[in-house]
Amino acid sequence: MPDRMAKANVTLPEQPSEIGKTVGNIRSANPYIVAENVNVYYGDNHAIRNVSLEIGTKEVIALIGPSGCGKSTFLRCLNRMNDSIESARVTGHITLAGTDICSKELDPVALRARVGIVFQKPNPFPKSIYDNVAYGPRIHGLAANRAELDNIVHTSLERAGLLKEVIDRLDEPGTGLSGGQQQRLCIARTIAVDPEVILMDEPCSALDPIATARIEDLMYELAEDYSIVIVTHSMQQAARVSQRVAYFHLGSLVEVDETNKIFTNPRHRLTEDYITGRIG
Repeated sequence: MPDRMAKANVTLPEQPSEIGKTVGNIRSANPYIVAENVNVYYGDNHAIRNVSLEIGTKEVIALIGPSGCGKSTFLRCLNRMNDSIESARVTGHITLAGTDICSKELDPVALRARVGIVFQKPNPFPKSIYDNVAYGPRIHGLAANRAELDNIVHTSLERAGLLKEVIDRLDEPGTGLSGGQQQRLCIARTIAVDPEVILMDEPCSALDPIATARIEDLMYELAEDYSIVIVTHSMQQAARVSQRVAYFHLGSLVEVDETNKIFTNPRHRLTEDYITGRIG
């Protein structure tokens, strides 16, 4: 997977003259993650260019833009997933609640417990439903005994809207669930370690409309406790679930603003072209 991810970020062409300083408001009234001048390189390929963005406390922010524009690459910077790619190099500064997450002294495993991620394709472990959710709490020592672990598992499944559907088959394989159920299981697995931020990389792209609606409803509920950053190709989804939208183009952050402003009155021509379907 690392090689495939790296190859997806091809050398970017020269950027249009319209791309300069980000328009809109990169600031948040109550920031939890602050990214400043972030650049990502895959070998000689400059995939992310000087991106600065604040993500608010208990905010849902959607990253949108054409395929290959860098939004998923930027998302992976927020919990150092790019560390797993040998050719990747990240520069700039990112803090999480004041902690420098780029510091070599910070354990990436501990960071990923604080900043969980849900991927595009549901990826339950080849374990039981119970063990999928219990995995994180076990390795991080979050439960002192079986009763505490049972409570974490049940609570996480309940918050992911899945407990009633699986309560009688917790010992069955997680891979035996439907696609939408598997994705909710992955969300339960993510929140079981009590993260502070949840990253979602196209979490509904492999799901049918009914399953997508359930995941979106879940986002509303989770936003009461977590900051959520979602990458999506669906502008309709971004409009439904987010408070702010960030538009990426050719590795640069072009525009950030409140969701309704982005979709009704974008400030940048490239943003307008994307939203109206002229590019994408």
